[in-house]
Amino acid sequence: MIDVLNIRNQFPILNQKINANTLIYFDNGATVQKPLSVINAINNYYTHSNANIHRGVHTLSRIASELYENSRTTIAHFFNVSNAQQLIFTSGTTESINLIAQGLSKSILTEGDEIILSQYEHHSNILPWQLWAQENNGHLKVIPLNSNQELDLEKFETLITKKTKIISIAHVSNTLGVISNIEKIIKIAKKHNLVIVLDGAQSAPHMQIDLQKLEVDFFVCSAHKMYGPTGVGILYMNEYWLNNLPISKTGGGTIKSVTFNETIYAEGALRFEPGTPNISGVIGFGAAVNFINEIKIENIYKHELELINYIQNKLLELPEVVLYGVSNVKAGVISFNIKNNHPFDVGTLLDKYGIAVRTGHHCTQPLMQFLQIPGTVRVSFAVYNTKQEIDFFIEKLKKVILMLS
Repeated sequence: MIDVLNIRNQFPILNQKINANTLIYFDNGATVQKPLSVINAINNYYTHSNANIHRGVHTLSRIASELYENSRTTIAHFFNVSNAQQLIFTSGTTESINLIAQGLSKSILTEGDEIILSQYEHHSNILPWQLWAQENNGHLKVIPLNSNQELDLEKFETLITKKTKIISIAHVSNTLGVISNIEKIIKIAKKHNLVIVLDGAQSAPHMQIDLQKLEVDFFVCSAHKMYGPTGVGILYMNEYWLNNLPISKTGGGTIKSVTFNETIYAEGALRFEPGTPNISGVIGFGAAVNFINEIKIENIYKHELELINYIQNKLLELPEVVLYGVSNVKAGVISFNIKNNHPFDVGTLLDKYGIAVRTGHHCTQPLMQFLQIPGTVRVSFAVYNTKQEIDFFIEKLKKVILMLS
């Protein structure tokens, strides 16, 4: 059991009033709130050790460099990565996927090749591959959903041909909360020698991820969905790609030596981290992972799953509600609609009661086209959410339904 009251006390933003009601923040899938330990870590860096990293010999630079690299080590341990240099700091999931796509386009992708995605991918895991395909006569293939709105993995293997090079897939659907059967996907992909890119933006905040056990080629996630700051994330790559992925961005900090005729690049993570990085963001990311470690990720998962099942059962009792991706095993997200009403109207009225939900297509327009809807109302949980908040939400949702009927 976790002490939710003690946890909530670490999040000052939750104490405020919105429209005369105590804030109920159910938009954690978009970005999660930040505990004081993360806020203080960022503040302490700027207050006591602000300096550029890796290239200075003075005291502040050495301290800042140590804090930055300590975060890399902390995050590597969290994902069970033995070599911390396999973690590249980026601006987040979106940049990470772009770097992978640009690097693979220079190495394994050739004209007419195929890339496999899933029906519920976030736009960030569609657009980089789509751009390459448009420029190189390539093809995107899509794993469809079955009647339970889960991936149809029997269809997956039938999509693979000799031209298929990559599968890039969400570990958890940001709209449905459905958890991909990633072990089975990896097994099929390895049988056909596909490069495996795993988008962990929505899984890393909710569940334990062991990258040594999963054995994917690439893994990406963002700090701001893991109680950390915005504008920072990681790109994990296995040892082969750490040494062989072509770089797409260059600059100071990535090199061993430079002449006008030739540049010798650094080894390890620095080869992929040009310029002055988001130092405070990386330090905050490390503090966020320490916050998760104190509670334990498995406890967070159990707590959120209890909330998911609780709200799902409550919503199933309402005849006006249409639920999507119904399952007893999900990761932090519930999506629904009120029959014959636009999700924006529902979200706007809930805000009058201080309830923050996400409405719209959630950057998954192909999924919405598949479901034949304009969008959904999405409730997404974090460790500080409670059943009492859900009860208040259900009470006010019933009033919204009456107002819209």
